Amino acid sequence: MDYSRYGMKCYARKLKSPLKKLKSKFWIVVFRLLIIGIVGAAICLITAGFGAVNALIDTVPQIKLDDLKPMGYSSTSYYSDGTVAQVFAGAQANRVLVTIDEIPLKVQHAFVALEDIRFYEHSGIDIKGIMRAGFSVVKEGDLSYGGSTITQQLLKNLIFAGGNEDNYLDKIIRKVQEQYLAIKLEDYMSKDEILENYLNYINLGNGAYGIQAAAQSYFDKDVSELTISEAAVIAAAAYSPTLRNPINYPELNAERRESCLKNMKQAGYCTQEEFDEALADDVYTRIMDIANRKKSSSVTTFSYFTDELINQVTKDLAKELGITTEQAQHKLYFEGINIYTTQDRQIQSIVDKYYTDDENFPAFGFTSSTGSCYELNYSLSVYHDDETITHYQRYHLLDYFKDYNDAEGLYYHEHGRTGINELFLDPDDMNAKIDEFRNSVVKEGEKYIESKDFVKQPQSSFTVIEQATGEVKAVYGGRGPKTGLRTLNRATQSPRQVGSTFKVLASFLPAIDAAGLTLASVQDDSPFFYPQTTKEVYNWYNTGFRGLQTIRKGISSSLNIVAVRTLQQIGAPLGYSYLEKLGFSTLVKSKKMDDGTFYSDINLAIALGGLTDGVYNLELNAAYAAIANKGVYNTPIMYTEIRDHDGNLLISKKTKSTQVMKTSTAWLLTDAMEDTITNGTGSRLGFKNYKMHLAGKTGTASKNNDLWFVGYSPYYTAAVWTGFDHNFEQKDKSYQQDLWRNIMEEIHSTLELPDKEFEMPDSIVKANICTKCGKLAVAGLCDEAEGGSCVASEFFAKGTVPTEKCTCHVRVTICSKSKKIARDECPDKKKKSVVLLVKDENYEYPPEWEELLKKEYKWPITTADSPYVYHPDELCDKHLPNGMMLDENGDLVPADEEDEEPEEKSGKSKKESEETPPTQEFNDEGGDVVADDVPAG
Repeated sequence: MDYSRYGMKCYARKLKSPLKKLKSKFWIVVFRLLIIGIVGAAICLITAGFGAVNALIDTVPQIKLDDLKPMGYSSTSYYSDGTVAQVFAGAQANRVLVTIDEIPLKVQHAFVALEDIRFYEHSGIDIKGIMRAGFSVVKEGDLSYGGSTITQQLLKNLIFAGGNEDNYLDKIIRKVQEQYLAIKLEDYMSKDEILENYLNYINLGNGAYGIQAAAQSYFDKDVSELTISEAAVIAAAAYSPTLRNPINYPELNAERRESCLKNMKQAGYCTQEEFDEALADDVYTRIMDIANRKKSSSVTTFSYFTDELINQVTKDLAKELGITTEQAQHKLYFEGINIYTTQDRQIQSIVDKYYTDDENFPAFGFTSSTGSCYELNYSLSVYHDDETITHYQRYHLLDYFKDYNDAEGLYYHEHGRTGINELFLDPDDMNAKIDEFRNSVVKEGEKYIESKDFVKQPQSSFTVIEQATGEVKAVYGGRGPKTGLRTLNRATQSPRQVGSTFKVLASFLPAIDAAGLTLASVQDDSPFFYPQTTKEVYNWYNTGFRGLQTIRKGISSSLNIVAVRTLQQIGAPLGYSYLEKLGFSTLVKSKKMDDGTFYSDINLAIALGGLTDGVYNLELNAAYAAIANKGVYNTPIMYTEIRDHDGNLLISKKTKSTQVMKTSTAWLLTDAMEDTITNGTGSRLGFKNYKMHLAGKTGTASKNNDLWFVGYSPYYTAAVWTGFDHNFEQKDKSYQQDLWRNIMEEIHSTLELPDKEFEMPDSIVKANICTKCGKLAVAGLCDEAEGGSCVASEFFAKGTVPTEKCTCHVRVTICSKSKKIARDECPDKKKKSVVLLVKDENYEYPPEWEELLKKEYKWPITTADSPYVYHPDELCDKHLPNGMMLDENGDLVPADEEDEEPEEKSGKSKKESEETPPTQEFNDEGGDVVADDVPAG
């Protein structure tokens, strides 16, 4: 540019030219418009931004403070002593609620230092954190970087389902809404409340949700006991519960743990000394030791008690709270309820000990060997190339080896040792045979599905009830350690035939309680058939018939015929009604069979436990517990109350008590069942090394398929069942009694329960009775009966003592030579005064019964009474008139000379002797001894 005077004048003229002025004005206008446009655009953008933000805010989820409380708590059941029995946790529900006061400050600060260092300073969002995260987003192009405060993390997890959006736009929208709610939330919740919810909710790896569950999982301790070092380990896992899991990835966890400790020191949350001590702590070795110990000893399955508890709890929750079964199950596994059970930890552990020891069970049910045998369940489906399917079952496998020579005796055989059986001793041998069978039917390249299961046999179940409360103290539903979830519970899910245990419940109990019979009432143990059938009732023993027997003897000696005759006398409907009152759920009043006929349990067979479907162990136990509990039936309960995770009562469970029999009846039955153990069929059941009053009843079903004993002390009632799942005959018929005795004796000795008698009610009186008629005994008659005294001291309920004296015994004079009624001709030294039994044993049966009996027994039928029965028409055949006698062939021959007596010694003339018949004494209906003239000859 020319800066001379001339040059400057020219430049001035140029500026003043009209064209230049026009151009300048134009660009000024353009600039102004541009500024206006930029400002306008900015205003529009700002307005739009505010609108967008307002729109996002308008669509923010509406929440309540309760929505921010963690969901998905594990539930817990407790033993009766308050210790933890079982934890129930659904997916993401292994969480135990703790309050902020229960979480030490060092634990709180560990999370704050690592997750949100300015937590106590910001108002929901951290501007510095947001800027740092924004810079990372620009630099890396990834929206997953942090910046979220603890408040935001709580909202993300509980309100925004974890924040796993599919695209960036949705993620940005969620972030904006999350930050808005975080600011608003801190106006309503304190920092402690926010932190408490966060620490109870967060996933901390290894299946632990919340700080308490994590403390228990990694360190086997309560959160209140955590050290700074341990708190830093758990806090480090919050970043990535999988990749920072201190068990699986200790190195990665250690890196973040160190950052946590440094942040804590910088923030003043720990001293230099605490920092050094924590950093030097060999915490990961400790974690691995705890993890290995838990792995080797952890309970991965529910106990049999817990299995049944789950059934009762879900059923009761649904009923009492008016919810569905599914909702009840959700409460159990996700809502942190607390169940206070009746299970006694000591009693259950004793039962467990015996049931997990194979030495307490016989192999194959033989007495000579103990241990385990197994039952095979097997199926195989082969998929052929032509798209057809062939199915094989267990019997195909057994048939394949039908000619196998079982020289080693590894399989159960009824006869010989040819073939194999579903019952076997050696799993390895059975697996080899399964492989051989499969290879024989599956061609190369063919696909197949195979299922096999080896179940220990014989099986068993055991239950213990405290009769005074109805509380179930222990349950075991199968042999050996329980290995699966919700497996078959033979104590509560497998009905079995009960045999003689029902004699008391279906026959003798109703007879005494409602039909006027007593323990002294008698029945004739002689051949008996079920009415309108040719099915004979057999006794368990094979030594003939015992004749007239009291109900007491019917109980203690478990007499089948006595039980059935008693039920016949009182009527099967009465017996059935008592079974209903005793809580049996499997009874069949009427059932249509496959052939169109109807079947009912209302029949005489129930006296011997002959039922359509059998009964459950626990229900049989509860029925006997009613007798032990003075006639009061308590419905068995497995828990006393359920509370939610806040401690509010949901259900209070109490047994329903019903007086189902008289107190006197219960005591009389108990007294009779004490005889079962002291001198009856359960004589091996008395404790060996601990004194305790016991009562109970044995039971055996057909062919020894089911073996039972149900008995009780003044404290507990217990029932044991043993048998094969699929009804094989058992040879050892006493091991279930040993199980019952050993378990119950250890229970009572461990708990140091003092011996005491069963309390006799005031309504019981005592009287001497004749055991052959049940009436009052007559001194000098019943106690001198042939075959032994028939006098017994018996207990009665007041008002039921017999008023009549014995009418079944008679004193007669017999001839010791012929054992028959003496004649005048019998020498005095051969005459003997004896007491005989007045009983009609001229048994008459329908032709079809008689035909069967003649094939089985010596005819005519006799009983243990037969030698002592009075036959008034059977006179001495050794001393006939005119000095004659009958020989063995029935011919008249001269009487033995040794029987001849001098006439003067007889005290009577021959004429007087011929005119005076022999005298017999018997009891009339009033019980007085009177004389009766019996024609002679």
